[in-house]
Amino acid sequence: MNDQSNSNFFSVGFGLILLDKELPYDLYVNSSSNKLKEKFVRIFPMTGLLTKEDVENYKHKYHQLYIPEDQRDLYLRSLIDCAGLEDLQKAEVIKDSAIHYLTTIFDPTKEFSTEVLNETINGCRDSVESMVDVLKEYDVKQVQNLIGDLSFHDFYTYDHSINVSMYCISIYKILKPNAAREEIVLAGLGGLLHDLGKIKIPTHIINNAGKLDDEQFSMIKKHPRFGFDLITKSDIDCPGVDFEIVQRIVYEHHENYNGTGYPEGLKGEEIHLLARITSIADFFDAITTKRSYHEALTPEDALAVMSKSVGKKIDPALFEIFKKSVSQVVDKTINKELPDDFDPCQPHDVLPFRALSAKPQQTDFFKKEEQSYGKVAGSEDFGVKKKAS
Repeated sequence: MNDQSNSNFFSVGFGLILLDKELPYDLYVNSSSNKLKEKFVRIFPMTGLLTKEDVENYKHKYHQLYIPEDQRDLYLRSLIDCAGLEDLQKAEVIKDSAIHYLTTIFDPTKEFSTEVLNETINGCRDSVESMVDVLKEYDVKQVQNLIGDLSFHDFYTYDHSINVSMYCISIYKILKPNAAREEIVLAGLGGLLHDLGKIKIPTHIINNAGKLDDEQFSMIKKHPRFGFDLITKSDIDCPGVDFEIVQRIVYEHHENYNGTGYPEGLKGEEIHLLARITSIADFFDAITTKRSYHEALTPEDALAVMSKSVGKKIDPALFEIFKKSVSQVVDKTINKELPDDFDPCQPHDVLPFRALSAKPQQTDFFKKEEQSYGKVAGSEDFGVKKKAS
């Protein structure tokens, strides 16, 4: 048996272990009865074949199984091959791992460093890779149902970022059905990291579910620049990921289609395609995911509310594509809207609806734009007119 008393470990459920295939990780148990002095001992080695009978014996013999933290990515990749596991179970594990990585940099009690950021981003990439596999056949509506079944946590930013990542994966696959895997992962990673800059915003502000005062909102509006600078100044080593694009998603996800957003006031296709996708995912999740703060809108009501922002906050052609994937009920009327300064990245105890200020303009962008989106969705689109400065 291999004793690793000084290593970090994470616990795994007995039903979430790969069976009858070469195990890509080591299994450990905590052999110490003293809670203050853990002693982890390996009971099954990497590359061995574990059977259902083996796991049943472990259930009777041990309270919990553990895997070394430095093998977490190997464990995540193995989930897709675990027979009998439902997608919800896989997604819950992947979400917990993503939260583990996000906690590493958002925890104000931990010292931030470039090394920590590197480890976090690589871990987030592993989580997104696994989520891409789970969501392989999912459309946006199925993703929304899955998100509704997942547990949520006290820190809004964690859950919201993970949900946005899942929606970005789904939206990009709809936009470009034959996209290369690395493009889809890039879309998901950008969604997961879009609020990276909030690590420099005081927690009492980003967790405030009430109305922010002008000073607090001014601070919130700095998070795209903070995130941009963090990536610029850090020597991130994450093979296969184009961080110039991630950087633009982080910086541009609050830009509005009509040029009224922040921090640069970019408009239209000056905003990177993946930032425009993230903006839609950001908005949709904020108003459809049930939280302790407020009741969620139905997908149909959410689309009706979002339609009031088409051409203002939201890319019209992307929204048409998105809308058709979410619901068969289209063009539902609703007599309320969210203000132009609505921030999907913030929790809200009550969604700040107001009566319609004017009759919304009818849009007919889909036919005109669909072909051009088919052309620009590939790798050649990953550099648009204006870059963040």
